[in-house]
Amino acid sequence: MNAHEHIRPYFNFDNSFARSLEGFYVSCEANPAIAPKLLLLNKELAEELGLDPVTLDSEAGLAIFAGNVAPEGSEPLAQAYAGHQFGGFTPQLGDGRALLLGEVIDSQHRRRDIQLKGSGRTPFSRGGDGKAALGPVLREYLIGESMHALGVPTTRALAAVTTGGLVHRETPLPGAVLTRVAASHIRVGTFQYFAARGEADKVRELADYAITRHYPDTADAENHYLAFFDAVADSQAALVARWMSIGFIHGVMNTDNMTISGETIDYGPCAFMDSYAPGTVFSSIDTHGRYAYANQPLILSWNMARLGETLIPLVYPDEDRAIKALTEALQRVQALYKTYWLAGMRTKIGLSTEDADDLELVNELLSVMEAGTADFTLVFRRLSQTLCGDAAPARQLFDDPGAFDIWAQRWHDRLAKDKMPPEATAQTMNRVNPIYIPRNHKVEEALSAAVDLEDMAPFTDLLAALSHPFDEVTGNETYAAPAPFAATPYQTFCGT
Repeated sequence: MNAHEHIRPYFNFDNSFARSLEGFYVSCEANPAIAPKLLLLNKELAEELGLDPVTLDSEAGLAIFAGNVAPEGSEPLAQAYAGHQFGGFTPQLGDGRALLLGEVIDSQHRRRDIQLKGSGRTPFSRGGDGKAALGPVLREYLIGESMHALGVPTTRALAAVTTGGLVHRETPLPGAVLTRVAASHIRVGTFQYFAARGEADKVRELADYAITRHYPDTADAENHYLAFFDAVADSQAALVARWMSIGFIHGVMNTDNMTISGETIDYGPCAFMDSYAPGTVFSSIDTHGRYAYANQPLILSWNMARLGETLIPLVYPDEDRAIKALTEALQRVQALYKTYWLAGMRTKIGLSTEDADDLELVNELLSVMEAGTADFTLVFRRLSQTLCGDAAPARQLFDDPGAFDIWAQRWHDRLAKDKMPPEATAQTMNRVNPIYIPRNHKVEEALSAAVDLEDMAPFTDLLAALSHPFDEVTGNETYAAPAPFAATPYQTFCGT
């Protein structure tokens, strides 16, 4: 028995969404779990949130994470939102299997949502059971923590519990609940929900709230709603550029999965590329490749256009003038994305200065990688060894090492202009190019062991490696190795 079990976990909630945005949510309660068990507790994140990991790691904490007890000060609610799903608009989606417990101010004075995911039906469940299976819960925990360690803005997992019950999908599966932490859960689709109803006053309320919470600097702008749009587009451009630099494919860039804060959210059919192929699609339901790797920057602009549409009445009373201003802002998004992307790619190949030919140099490498079916992650990681006199590890990744050699000579000539010691450049590159990513086959191995065998060891071992993605560790070689050849392409599923 834990000595702290009699102490009730204290969250010190300050629930501004519930307080400020009446009509944007429905209050409801979680469905109790019959025999919950705590599988994972993110103690580092708990401390960051100003919570006590010891009291959370108790029967009282378990009751909260399972949805059996609402913590003191919480106001459980399901948020309303709409969304374009694969291009088609659905006017009402909302939290169909999630409950926002409330908000806390963390140790860095940031406001953070704490939400249960998989806690049962809500008024937005649309015929679903509102529950989650263990596999998708563990996937979101794992990928979110990996993305955080890689330096990508992301929602994170505070805890994962099994419920003791079954959820029925194609087959009965063990049920689970994820406790998710986010800067907020406001989405592009949240704005669309009220705009589609012609409720411009509600859109204004939401925009004012989002400005105060996420982009307070825009409040002083001459046109703060236009400045808000620019700020959201900037954060989204930076986010997608980060995804592209690590070979991450979100899989469902629907407007209901794009946060106003610029965090990655909803790790359903997401995955990381092995061999570099711009047309890579993992999601089983993305049959036309809408959200393929190479399309993500284009979808970024498409989604921002949908946000802009909701803000037209706010930007200027004259609709034509508002559309013109928002269109001009939208047209800057791709240039903004390319600036972020190229800056990131420069660091990946060790460049510390800017040159007009750098874009061509990066694109040439990607072309050689594509033609040579080279592993995306390992090419960038092993480039640093080339600077230390050993080109073999990088060369052997290419079907045609000669094509790589031609590019490498041009790269060395470009590095010479920077006049940096090769060893220092190699060290810098190894701090931005991971050796460990969530390799799809290793993720599946870990999830299968946890779900089918109730063996969490493969999961926790993988999580440990992914939590330090830049630190190469002897004995962890299998986590860095590409997937063995498979006759059929890897597919992911939404997990709902």
